[in-house]
Amino acid sequence: MIYLVTFLFALVLTFLATPVAGRIGLRLGLADQPGGRRRHAGVIPRTGGLALFGGFFVTVLLLTIVPPLLPPALSSWFPARHDPNEVIRLGALLAGSLYCAIAGLMDDRYELSSRPQYLLQFGAAVIAILGLIFIKHVNNPLTGTFLFGPDGFPWWIVWPLTVFWFMGMMNTINWLDGASGLVAGVTVILCAVLAIHMIFVAEPPQLSVALLPVALMGAALGFLRFNFAPARIFMGSTGSYFLGFAIAALGIIGGARLATVMMVVGLPALDVAWLMYRRWRRGVSPGQGGRDHLHFRLLDMGVNERTLVIGYWIFCATFGGLTLLVDGRAFKIIALAGLGVLALAVLIWADRQRVAQK
Repeated sequence: MIYLVTFLFALVLTFLATPVAGRIGLRLGLADQPGGRRRHAGVIPRTGGLALFGGFFVTVLLLTIVPPLLPPALSSWFPARHDPNEVIRLGALLAGSLYCAIAGLMDDRYELSSRPQYLLQFGAAVIAILGLIFIKHVNNPLTGTFLFGPDGFPWWIVWPLTVFWFMGMMNTINWLDGASGLVAGVTVILCAVLAIHMIFVAEPPQLSVALLPVALMGAALGFLRFNFAPARIFMGSTGSYFLGFAIAALGIIGGARLATVMMVVGLPALDVAWLMYRRWRRGVSPGQGGRDHLHFRLLDMGVNERTLVIGYWIFCATFGGLTLLVDGRAFKIIALAGLGVLALAVLIWADRQRVAQK
């Protein structure tokens, strides 16, 4: 019951807040005009991330502060927290989410260049690490034991590895946000996979932590109603910064489910790496804007926007489902390798199609 209530509360709150966020965007002039990289029709506010952030933030805040205040008969509805550091991590998740929403709003207002954006993303990673959200252990996929033994990575590896994870995920989500409903839908799929894994697959089950992806899934689904093509509102950098941070954090808080996250967002993440490599080969700054992202290239080939977005969803859901259905480390390694090969094949094919069109 508490999972359903959490999901519905975040969904309804975000659904009601999104039109308000749109009106704020229009009043403040935070709206996208058609032209250049933007091929939409009409003026569309890009402040939907405020509603996304607000729906998740308020829901998680209530989940954090309300249970201890309830009488035992009601507090028993909430799963018990067995990790003494869980509340600290929840605080870091909330603080980092607020920081990212403010940083993204600054980017939406002033259209920051890539270097200030990277600096802001680094700050988000530092907040997470100080709040005990960091990558300390990684399983050896061949043996199932921890790399570097039970003590995990030394701090000189923990810091750069965690910073790379957060900045990589924030950039992946930020760059993926180029088609209406794409990021919100992928977020819904990823959160569903994480929640199912935490509740039904993980040993032992992570029942209290599972409320977090459930809350984010509700917020993303409430926003998706207004963001799916033809979009009435965009999430802007406020939304993409926040979602990238939240997804990166949930992958760690959920027992370092980094491979699970990568199975769902593997295609967008590989697109980021491929894009940076291609721009470097052309002597172009990797951080500059352009329509050379995979989703833009497919749209420019004439693929319908809704068809493109649903195709992305199916791709991500298929590989996300494999993490729940496939048992055994060897099969998961094969599935992850298959994802990489298939995604790379799609990227190479799209590049060749673009060259042929020229």
